[in-house]
Amino acid sequence: MLRWRSYNLRNVSHVQIEATSEAIWTSPLCRTVTGDSQLFPLPSQARVVICGGGIVGTSVAYHLAKLGWTDIVLLEQGRLGAGTTRLCAGIITVAKPISIECQMANYSNSLYQQLEEETGIKTGYVKTGSLCLAQNQDRFISLKRLASRLKVMGISYNIIKPKEVAKLHPLVNIHDLVGALHLPGDAVVSPPDVNHALAVAAAGHGVQILDRTSVQQVVVEKGHVTAVETDRGTTECEYFVNCAGQWAYELGQASETKVSVPLHGCEHFYLLTKPLQEPLPPGSPVVIDMDGRIYVRPWQGGLLSGGFEKDPKPIFTEGRNQLEIQNMQEDWDHFEPMLSALLRRMPSLESAEIHQLVNCPESFTPDMRCLMGETPGVSGYYVLAGMNSSGLSFAGGAGKYLAEWMTYGYPTANVWPLDIKRFGNLQSSRTFLRHRVMEVMPLLYELKVPRWDFQTGRQLRTSPLYDRLDTQGARWMEKHGFERPKYFIPPGKDLLSLDQSKTFYKPDWFDIVGAEVKCCKEAVCVIDMSSFTKFELTSTGDQALELLQHLCANDLDVPVGHIVHTGMLNERGGYENDCSVVRLSKNSFFIISPTDQQVHCWSWIKKHMPNDPHLHLEDVSWKYTALNLIGPRAMDVLAELSYVSMTPDRFPSMFCKEMSVGYANGIRVMSMTHTGEPGFMLYIPIEYALHVYNEVMSVGQKYGIRNAGYYALRSLRIEKFFAFWGQDLHAFTTPLECGREFRVKFDKDTDFLGREALLQQRQDGVLRRFVMLVLEDHDTELDLWPWWGEPIYRNNQLAGSTTSSAYSYTLMRHVCLGFVSPPPGPEGLPTPITPDFINRGDYEVDIAGQRYPAKAKLYPFSSLFTQQQRRKDDIEVNLQGK
Repeated sequence: MLRWRSYNLRNVSHVQIEATSEAIWTSPLCRTVTGDSQLFPLPSQARVVICGGGIVGTSVAYHLAKLGWTDIVLLEQGRLGAGTTRLCAGIITVAKPISIECQMANYSNSLYQQLEEETGIKTGYVKTGSLCLAQNQDRFISLKRLASRLKVMGISYNIIKPKEVAKLHPLVNIHDLVGALHLPGDAVVSPPDVNHALAVAAAGHGVQILDRTSVQQVVVEKGHVTAVETDRGTTECEYFVNCAGQWAYELGQASETKVSVPLHGCEHFYLLTKPLQEPLPPGSPVVIDMDGRIYVRPWQGGLLSGGFEKDPKPIFTEGRNQLEIQNMQEDWDHFEPMLSALLRRMPSLESAEIHQLVNCPESFTPDMRCLMGETPGVSGYYVLAGMNSSGLSFAGGAGKYLAEWMTYGYPTANVWPLDIKRFGNLQSSRTFLRHRVMEVMPLLYELKVPRWDFQTGRQLRTSPLYDRLDTQGARWMEKHGFERPKYFIPPGKDLLSLDQSKTFYKPDWFDIVGAEVKCCKEAVCVIDMSSFTKFELTSTGDQALELLQHLCANDLDVPVGHIVHTGMLNERGGYENDCSVVRLSKNSFFIISPTDQQVHCWSWIKKHMPNDPHLHLEDVSWKYTALNLIGPRAMDVLAELSYVSMTPDRFPSMFCKEMSVGYANGIRVMSMTHTGEPGFMLYIPIEYALHVYNEVMSVGQKYGIRNAGYYALRSLRIEKFFAFWGQDLHAFTTPLECGREFRVKFDKDTDFLGREALLQQRQDGVLRRFVMLVLEDHDTELDLWPWWGEPIYRNNQLAGSTTSSAYSYTLMRHVCLGFVSPPPGPEGLPTPITPDFINRGDYEVDIAGQRYPAKAKLYPFSSLFTQQQRRKDDIEVNLQGK
């Protein structure tokens, strides 16, 4: 027998441990529900074909069948459940970084708990609970912030002290702990048995499940799925769902019409022990020690322990040469840091006997979030893959949301953070994915403070001004692969300390951003905003206008040169996009959208475009560099460069003129700044970008010009109560809920998407409202900062949560934006919200368990504007006196 104390950990790689390639679980492998599939012919047609017989694919089949779908065929290239599902660690936890993932895990937990009763198949479900440990105060703060988000969702938790950890789990060494988050609802299961139960339940609703059937390619005609070719023939279908897990990327590339599924595999290790001499009490909790990079759960009287190492081992899967996932080669040297961490956390395990070291592949995505939804280029082609080692926790909820998406056209929750359309082909490079997942896998357990940035896969998309700005001290963030300046480090500052600054409190860039904001308000700043998505829609007749009038809530039938801020709504009245549209000519429009809307917005417009050769949509994002000139002296800079008066009477707000700036012609100058501050956006053909920037900076010197970044922009827009899509607005937010009714053309006899839903909402009353909360009695220097997702309390009752926040350098206080709702009515029915309800409440914002009083506003502070005008007048006087 081999015991841990019988060898030196430094020499662990020389130890030979007997291992088998069969399943480690006591349950039998899931088999094809219909028996030997080779005896059954492949159906010649079906409504939907699902590829992948793991827990994700069977969950999709189960939920589609529950929603009444028939003619469903599920295909598995090996044996059912013999992929990653077979070697999954079997932990279900709601300790996830974002709310939608917590919701999915919570639903999965409930589903797996009732599957045994529904199917009669034992799933090994045990509600053990879990302990998320904190070895330092920053980790403890992050757990408290998670707990606050869970509270909003009604998920139970306990913030506990180290001594309470010892009571719940006797093996845990608590001497270096500062606290823990206890999640009593978390559980463990046998994943193959859950997979089998889902398959049996799906088959009971008529789903045909065939194993040992490999999908070779998906046939696409005129942009729509028409059939699936397999090694056993072809099945015609309307829908295809890629749940191929480890092979989802290759499957997407295998068809003539390629589909981008950006994920990459890495090896994932965990250790199994034989039964302990002193077995743990039944139902002992799972231990998640993120600072030690390990997790531990009970397993057959012993323990299972794995983790996410700092130096992961990516693997390639070209050719799908392994039909079923086998236990790959052991690597004790590689596992040694996690083994050491386990022994530090549970020292009494030194005498435990090792059963096996398991090495199995896991799929990871570029941003640690799974891939879900219909692909942008092919109608009817859906994806659910890239589970980032949380497939079991997510499968139930993700399968439910995808099934709803396919059935209703949308899921019942905001899944934008998981939507596959957040990526484009640019994130599908094998080199990019390989390098990024090597960073992603360790990050799963890394302490992530607000506004952290990925370090790999950078400089993929850059503005022509990138090098120029970089030499001037720009510090960069990445959005949709595009480098954007966060702020600019003044000469003499310690660059290294700022780059390594990590905190939940006041950040080191506070004064730098404050100086940029001050310059925006008193002089003029330049922000490179080239990353914005830019489309041109043109037609020979009125087709472009007719399409936009149908897609947009606001009226686009405006004079040439006018800019319209509008939402593109869905049939429920929710925002699919929030954009600015410029009417360049009678039949030509320039559409400006958020950076991460490049794929989603394109798909949304294309989906509703008629097949008309006289109507043309072009992505011109790469053609223009965008400079945002913010501040009262912006008009002076541009007037000097163009010899044209830029005063409001000559250049009114929300107007666009094509003009020359310096030597460059054809610059689209727009009187807007996305912040509420005075200034202009310049859309510059890229060949002129460097010239225009240099001219602006040169002329602007006398007006106190400086560079600024997106952190300053964020502070400015939040203090002006400007909502941003993807942060404050999404597919379940309507204009009426966020005070934008004035941007809806109710008075026009135009049938636009979402009109009926908005009319109904206006009649029934709005159930929640977007508010601005200014924190009071909050010490910026000493107290934790709000970032996003904090619970909002009204009169001591939970009323909503924040969606974004920033420090207002004008008010010298923190400002949070978010939604609040009134409590249910007498019979539990939702109650319409009124301005009186907002104005008469006493509000608090919960930051990691500590509540801070706040003043709620439905409109921006008027004092901002008077103060701003006063400062502008002062600067005029000061400049004239120089």
